[in-house]
Amino acid sequence: MISILLILFYFIAPALIIHFAGKYLLLRKAGTVLIAYVIGLIVGNIGIIPDSAYQLQDSLLSITMPLALPLLLMTLQLGNWQNLARKTFFALVTGVSAVILVVVISHIIFASFNPLQWKISGMLIGVYTGGTPNLASIKTALGVDSNTYILLHSSDLVVSAVYLVFLMTIGKRVFHRFLPFGYHYAGSFKSEETVFSNLEDYSDFFKKHNLVPTMLAFGVSIIILLIAAGVSLISPENLQLVAAILIITTFGIAASFVPELRRGPKNFEAGMYFIVVFSLVVASMADFSKFSAEALPLFLNVTFVIIFALLLHVALARIFKIDSDTVIITSTALICSPPFVPLIAGSLNNRQIIVSGLTVGLVGYAIGNYLGIMIAYMLRFWF
Repeated sequence: MISILLILFYFIAPALIIHFAGKYLLLRKAGTVLIAYVIGLIVGNIGIIPDSAYQLQDSLLSITMPLALPLLLMTLQLGNWQNLARKTFFALVTGVSAVILVVVISHIIFASFNPLQWKISGMLIGVYTGGTPNLASIKTALGVDSNTYILLHSSDLVVSAVYLVFLMTIGKRVFHRFLPFGYHYAGSFKSEETVFSNLEDYSDFFKKHNLVPTMLAFGVSIIILLIAAGVSLISPENLQLVAAILIITTFGIAASFVPELRRGPKNFEAGMYFIVVFSLVVASMADFSKFSAEALPLFLNVTFVIIFALLLHVALARIFKIDSDTVIITSTALICSPPFVPLIAGSLNNRQIIVSGLTVGLVGYAIGNYLGIMIAYMLRFWF
């Protein structure tokens, strides 16, 4: 009976969160994932979930993330990357390179605080080249415990929010001091290929013209999950989760080249629903009593990576003479994730830059899992 009630809670509560976030601006600005974390932390720490529920919670984590990932990835327009303006492409390369280099340095600095720092570094690579889906995927692939995941993501939310406020207030003036300005769009995107599906819109989700293609995409996600499960069974035991996540990522990206799947109007929203479910479950597994000892090093780690990755990105951009608007929007897409691109473009009074920013973010979603997992294992064996 308890298991049934928990399952209902984990799947109904996210739907209610999404519903009310759509109705109330304050909740929408807070974000569905953050709201799920808060509710999950409260429910998980007031003593109403028995210890015996761990197996059920772990099973839900193992299912929801693999189902979400293909739905998110198949909405990508990766064919657009080759149409990026030259400076935007260099901004993407320098931004990703800055993140990787700074995370490696932070790994050396913070490894003494945590013997599993290589896992944290892998998640940082994933979230700052992609976003929350990559962070959650790498958590699953590397077997990171729920407390560490929640602390890391919570720290990211706090520091990223401060960075967003900086960009929306004095950021443009500060960047203009160090970089050239005067953005000129030079890409070659076709309007029908421009995708804004990563901006969540759940309106009319259950209308037939939205529901039918979404169910098709969901069926494909189940098939991808089954293939990944089969491959993981024949993989070495210590690499089964890694193999599964990489297979799911690869097949999800491959599915994005099928027009019928890529154009699904609510595929991204369906994927984000499962991300919210995942967030609620993982938050309800976290233990407040362990937060004080682990929180500070992780918060400092996240702060160090964001600040110094940004400084290095600006330094490289200065060398390659990349304009400030392009660097700002690229940094926003990588550090804060694509949904914030239109917000920052608005504060820059430069709507032309939205397409480039979103495309950078989508490429980041695609490469984040590969980079995060690969570099995590490199750091594990090198340091």
